[in-house]
Amino acid sequence: MNNPSKAPPLWRQIQQVARVSQAVMSGTSGTAALDTVDGNLRNGVQALCFHVWRHWGRAHALRVQLARKTPSPFVDALLCSALALAWRTDDSPYDVFTLVNQAVEAAKRQPETRAQANFVNACLRRFLRERESLVAVTDTDPVAVWNHPLWWISRLQNDHPEDWQQILIASNRHAPMTLRVNQRRMQANAYLSLLQGVGLDGRHCSANTIELEHPAPVHMIPGFADGWVSVQDAAAQIAAPLLVGGFVSATPLRILDACAAPGGKTGHLMEISDADVVALEVDRHRAQRIISNVQRLGLNPTVIVADAGDVKTWWDGRMFDLVLLDAPCTASGIVRRHPDIRWLRRESDVAQLAATQRLLLQALWPLVRRGGRLLYCTCSLFRAEGDEQVQAFLANNTDSILLPSPGHLLPRSEAATGVVVDNSLGDHDGFFYALFEKRTA
Repeated sequence: MNNPSKAPPLWRQIQQVARVSQAVMSGTSGTAALDTVDGNLRNGVQALCFHVWRHWGRAHALRVQLARKTPSPFVDALLCSALALAWRTDDSPYDVFTLVNQAVEAAKRQPETRAQANFVNACLRRFLRERESLVAVTDTDPVAVWNHPLWWISRLQNDHPEDWQQILIASNRHAPMTLRVNQRRMQANAYLSLLQGVGLDGRHCSANTIELEHPAPVHMIPGFADGWVSVQDAAAQIAAPLLVGGFVSATPLRILDACAAPGGKTGHLMEISDADVVALEVDRHRAQRIISNVQRLGLNPTVIVADAGDVKTWWDGRMFDLVLLDAPCTASGIVRRHPDIRWLRRESDVAQLAATQRLLLQALWPLVRRGGRLLYCTCSLFRAEGDEQVQAFLANNTDSILLPSPGHLLPRSEAATGVVVDNSLGDHDGFFYALFEKRTA
């Protein structure tokens, strides 16, 4: 008889968490770094990494107190990872003494760090002895308190002076699992009953949006494989109905979804309309994700691998009724789902991405027919990627009209600007929306 497989030892997981975190702090995305972890370790390592990245600011500040001279990169990452996991006993995933022992074991088990295992042990044992005083010292460091880079905190203070603290608190929470019910298949209330029938509790937030009380693997979600529902944040679900809603055309709609991967909004557009949808994506691998996602829904848009801004390489000359530009951005509104982003971004990225957004707006606006619409959106909280883009676009395009739009949607809040009320979306990410119409004359 075969013995049941044992869970991997914690020291191996902590070792991998340190390696992945070292890669992230060196500029590798969390997704790419986690892809290098063995499959039998990946789920556990990812959960620990997410916890670590949500507490990295505090952990690094504590490490500085414990070791003023920066250790080797891996040892630094190992110490910071252990401190991030252990500094708060109320939400630590393991007993803190176990974490310390296993972190030391992780150092011992790696040949290049074996000689530094005693140093790791001394630092972490001192932390256990002096926890309260060390934490009190780091309480004076805003990066430690808010677990975001200082430039990020400062930008939020400037952009959202009344809400910056609430934004940062929300950004460190776990994101909910939110579903979009495919209205071609059923209504949200009927699907909610199906969920309850399999023991999954949720609440109907708005339109076709259901927020689960507890996240669940997609294979447990009724009808997921058959396209009954998709996983999509409530704020992201605004895009398709905002663009299509109330738009009247004598001919079948032609819609462009620029920068479309992974295809969530593409699918939503086709669920609520019978439009001819063209989905653009510059990355071939990500374009394949669009195809996979819409095929699950039984839909068939035209997917083109191309740079949306390089219009001459892909446009056939036919005008679009509607254009959705979900532009590349800092992703500052979705850090609770991707907590590595805050540590990957640099302050200079904001201006660079804002420049890309302006170029895309200017490239795609001529493709909108008179009387047509363009919806500009980003999953960003920074005004340089939201309000400031709108004002510049209106000033440079006198044939544009700003229609009622949500503006900046802040995490777990109502719309901070704009004239469309955030209709009880529930617990949602940060987003920005501006809907433009092209004058008919």
